[in-house]
Amino acid sequence: MSKQAEFAVILKMNPMFADLGSDELQRISGLCHTQNLGVGEMLFQKGDPGDALFGVRRGQIRIETGASDGSRLTLNFMGPGDLFGEVAVLDGQSRTADATAGEPTELFVLRREDFLSHLEREPKVAIKIIQLLCQRIRWQSERMEESMLQPLPIRLARRLCALASDYGSEVHISQEQLGIFVGAARESVNRQLQLWRKDGILDLQRGRILLQNMTKLTAVARNE
Repeated sequence: MSKQAEFAVILKMNPMFADLGSDELQRISGLCHTQNLGVGEMLFQKGDPGDALFGVRRGQIRIETGASDGSRLTLNFMGPGDLFGEVAVLDGQSRTADATAGEPTELFVLRREDFLSHLEREPKVAIKIIQLLCQRIRWQSERMEESMLQPLPIRLARRLCALASDYGSEVHISQEQLGIFVGAARESVNRQLQLWRKDGILDLQRGRILLQNMTKLTAVARNE
């Protein structure tokens, strides 16, 4: 499979592009180029202009921000097949966090100026993108409401299941970072993890969580 075809597949998996036809996806993916990063190399910093959309071909990108005590907090992990920067490629506003390569990484890059030029030539695609963005806003609003109403064990289990689907049963994340993901204090997250540890659902190691019983964890996530 060519790199252009690979990028088209990644675009197809993203809600913003999912309903576009295969020909249109191929034309958009034809605008991309690739970029390689070494371990620890920064892709962009908070405040940089949002001038591109990125798709991970291989490797891992950490989305990070600084904490008040000077430490770094990882907000999200982007692995192969993940797309990020969709909003920035449209509005061009500054980045809200840092992006750093956690391992040797190859990215697909779609520059904002190339994408906007394409939309100017294809106004029907621009209308479709607007519709897809509206759907995404509605979906995010529903998820936000859901997360606020669900108790901590369910929110935490869902986050761990999502991470496991991307990175396997060994999840490299701190309890503080998990707390940020689910909107809870580190102490509350630790208490719940310790309960699951006693139940054999997981094991805790420094900076890592080993998921040992995905069946039970998935049942919690589904509120079963």
